[in-house]
This record gives sequence, structure tokens and C-alpha cells, in this order.
Amino acid sequence: MSDIFISYARSSANQAKAVCDALRAEGYAVWWDDDLPPHRPYAEVIAERLAEAKVVVVIWTEEAVRSQWVRSEANRGRGSERLVQIRFGHTELPMPFDQIQCVDLTGWSGQADHSGWRKVVASVSELTSADGARTSAPERSRPKLGICVLPFVNMSGDPEQEYFSDGISEDIITDLSKVQALSVTARNTAFTFKGKNVDVPQMAAQLSVTHVLEGSVRKAGGRVRITAQLIDGVAGDHLWAERWDRDLTDIFELQDEISEAVVKAVRLRLLPEEKKAIEKRGTTNPAAYDLYLMARQQYLTGNHGDERREEAIIRLTRRATEVDPAYARAWSLMAIAQTSLFFRYGRAGDNGLAAAEKALELDPDLAEPHTVRARHLREQGNDEEARAEVDVALSLDPESFEVNLSAGYVNFRQHRFDDAVRFYDKAAQLVETDYMAAGTLQSCYVALGDKAGVERAARMTLARAEAALKEDRSNGSAMGFGAVALAALGETERARSWMERALLIEPDNLNMRYNFACALCLSPEGDEAAIDMMAPVLATTTLMWLNHIRIDPDLEAIAGDLRFKAMIEAAATRLSAG
Repeated sequence: MSDIFISYARSSANQAKAVCDALRAEGYAVWWDDDLPPHRPYAEVIAERLAEAKVVVVIWTEEAVRSQWVRSEANRGRGSERLVQIRFGHTELPMPFDQIQCVDLTGWSGQADHSGWRKVVASVSELTSADGARTSAPERSRPKLGICVLPFVNMSGDPEQEYFSDGISEDIITDLSKVQALSVTARNTAFTFKGKNVDVPQMAAQLSVTHVLEGSVRKAGGRVRITAQLIDGVAGDHLWAERWDRDLTDIFELQDEISEAVVKAVRLRLLPEEKKAIEKRGTTNPAAYDLYLMARQQYLTGNHGDERREEAIIRLTRRATEVDPAYARAWSLMAIAQTSLFFRYGRAGDNGLAAAEKALELDPDLAEPHTVRARHLREQGNDEEARAEVDVALSLDPESFEVNLSAGYVNFRQHRFDDAVRFYDKAAQLVETDYMAAGTLQSCYVALGDKAGVERAARMTLARAEAALKEDRSNGSAMGFGAVALAALGETERARSWMERALLIEPDNLNMRYNFACALCLSPEGDEAAIDMMAPVLATTTLMWLNHIRIDPDLEAIAGDLRFKAMIEAAATRLSAG
């Protein structure tokens, strides 16, 4: 465990190293991201080290102020009263950090007797001493109880009902996370065990949890049967088991009962505010909830780049909002799909903003609608406003897949690849089946020239693309991202084989063609073929995609080609005339 976590922007790495060295010379255990292990996801390690540190030292520079990641880490430190701020240069701190003392170390070069540095050391000493006193009291110690909720098994005899059992599992994880005395394994980690035979004591030791909850869901007609068992993580013994047979209309009360039964079984008592938080649902209508879960499943596992995915999401969420007009999450997901159709495919009509505003009107604490606002602002060239919306979304829900995906996108489009890496990595870890975030993470590492990062992201992308293709052999999006991953890993012939087969199945999938062009750019002597592959894409591209094409690091091999430049200009002329 480290005493100190250092947060900084990449351009101030030298100052971060100097601060790290000086603090270590004072006898403190310090962690900063040059200590990242190569075998673990970036975001996962950052979150662990940030949570366990007694002090969060933030180094403010102009780039750090613009970094959503630094501001998020600083906010964690501020919220837990562990924040120590250092300023280099005449940097204006963002709100609310401008209302907290900040030590100016401009001109400091590591001197131990520097007056500003002694202030830093004094603050660190006070916080670490206070932390020791604070954690010595049993009632304020870290939660000793930890639980992993394994994905409930779909027993309906219909694979199409998988969305429902997954949704129940996710909601129970969310409910239990509201209990302060419980440490709950994140959804992305728990779902890595889906469909596997689990050795419970071994898994519990791996995750450092004391209990494991497993169960099954059978949904048929208007009835639902849920079984749940709580298992001792050390001995592997069943501590409690229950079965519920209910009408589907009782699904929300049933979820509340399960969560409360688990809390009682581990000998905890729900605080009134915790019980109220668990019982707060986005809707009280089971039909609307079912429609939303179907739409959410389409969003997470559907064919990215296929307009039919977005159309299905919009149909399902629209029906959900007809059943329950006050269902904010359904409005929010509808907004995300409408925004995708508007920008990615140039669809006229609803652009997602009205649905996003409706969602926020119904639930101001919802994070995802802010990502829709950010997307529109980014496409309009309003970068500062887009980053501000992303910051709001991150403050509301830093664990949201959509929020991290959006934060990655905004930073990618602004060539802030260091920050984009962190957010895309986090998004990829939050949804273990998603290959799009993993594939874009690979592109970020290409831009940074990080070969080890490219290989890690490519292997993750390929594994997920292969898993998606097992479910749907015609998934053009998975083939596209998988081909780029294969090319990055040097498996050129296999990448070309994927492309040939996919183009026979779905020749008009332009998103797939785009990714194939990126794969060809990574292949020896693939430039001309990449330009040929891009021709139909540029002939019909939207302005959003044209702007992306112009800055995509995966297309660097053909960016200077005269024929490619002419195609870019022709597309720009067509779009400006329209």
C-alpha cells in the first residue's frame, strides 16, 4: 500500500518524478504511473492505487487543468479530504479546486529546504498521521465484508432472455454497492466469470471478497422465478439460499428483497438512506423496465456500425417511454442512439438533444445525457464546452461505460491521446464484451508510439471480436475491429482472409470497410488497397466521419497520398455543397 498517489498530466512527467523522488527521500511510499504493471488494465490499477493511498498529490499545470482524468483524480482526493495541491507556473486552478490552498513550486528543483516544499511535506505528514489515527478506530476502518455477485444464469430455455438475467444481476450489484459497509466487486470483473465453472474459495481469494452470491432467473410469460445462494468465500459453504416465484409485476419488490436478504445474511443493518437508495428505481412499470433491458442489451452487444442496431434501440426505448413517459434512463439511451444515427449516418430528424434534455428534466443526476450534449458540442467545434459536459458526466458517474466512452472520444478527437487511453481503457474494462473501446484504445497507442500498448489492446480486441463472431458470424463490426487487431499483431494473411470473407457477406457495411482500410495501412504494401477500400466510404461519408478520417492515426500511412487527398477534398466539397 502506498502513502501517496501522484496525479499529473503527461507534459509534467519530469516535475512528477522530482516530487516522487523528494517524497521518497522523506521516507514515504509513493505511487505514480511509471509503476504500472504491464499485465494489468491501466484504469483498474489506477483506481486501486487511488483508493488505497492516504494522500492524493495533484500537480497542476495548464495541461493538467484540461485533463478530465487529473480533475477526476483530484476530485476523489478532495471528496475524501486527502488532497494536496502543487502548482508549477502561473496556472489558474479550475473550480472548485481554486478554493483550496495550493503550494506554488515554480522554480523548485528538488531542494529539501525550499519553503514551498516544506509546506507540501507538512501537509503530507499531517494527512498520513491523521489517517493513522482515523483508521485505528474500528468503526471507521475499511469495510471488511466484500461480496462478488456472479451473473445470474438464464434458465428460461431461450437465449433471447439473456438480457433479462444479465439486467437482474447488474441491478443487484448496483443495489448492494449502495451499502457503505459492503465492498462490492465491480460488474466488469464479476461478468468475466459468466458461463464458467467457478471454484468459489479460489475466486474469493483472487478478488479479496468474503462472500459470493450466485443464482438463476427463469422468465416465462408473466411469471419469474429467481433463486439465489450466498456462499462463504473461504469455506465454500452455503450460508443462505432462497427461491422466489412471483408475477413479473413484482420484479422491483423482488430485487429489493434479494438485496435486503443478502445484507441481513452477512449480519449488516441497512441505514435508512441506504434502504431508500436501493428502493429508488428509474421506473415502477415492469413492461417499461423489460423494454429498457432489451434496448440496453442491443447497445452493449449489437453490431456496432450497423444502423439497424440504433434503429432497434430507438424503437424499444420509444415504446418504453410510451409505457412510462417518466423513465429517464429510456429517454437517455434513446438520445444516445439518435445521436449516433445523426452524426455517424447523416440521418435527418431527431438528433438526440431533445431526448437528452427530457432525460435530464426527469432525473438531473443522470450522467449519460451530458455525453450527448458533449458529442454535439464537439462536432460543432466547441471543445471547451464539450469537455465541461464530460466533466459533469464524470462527476455524476465515473463508473459509467457510456461516460468513459464519450470522454475517450472527446479526447481522441482533440489529439489528447494520453487522456483518451485512460478513458477507453476504463470503458473496455467496464463492459467485458465490448471490442469497440478496445479497438479505439489500440488506435490511441498507435498515435502515442507505444508498441507494448498496441499489442495489449490488439489482443484484447481480437479476443472480444472472436467471441462476438461466435455469436453472430455476420457481425461486420467485429470483423472490422478484429482485422485491425490481427494486422497490428502481424497476422497479415489471417487479416486478409477475414476481409475477403466479410466483404462477400456484407459489402455495403461502410464502417467495416473503414476498419479494413486501417488494417491494410498496418500491412506491408497495403497502401493502394487501403485507398481502394476507402473510396466508397468517402463517397458517402458524413461530416463527422470526414473530420475523424482526417485525424485518425491508423490512416497515417496513406494520409499524404495524392489520390487519397483528392478523395478527401472531393468529400469535403460534396458536404459543403449539401
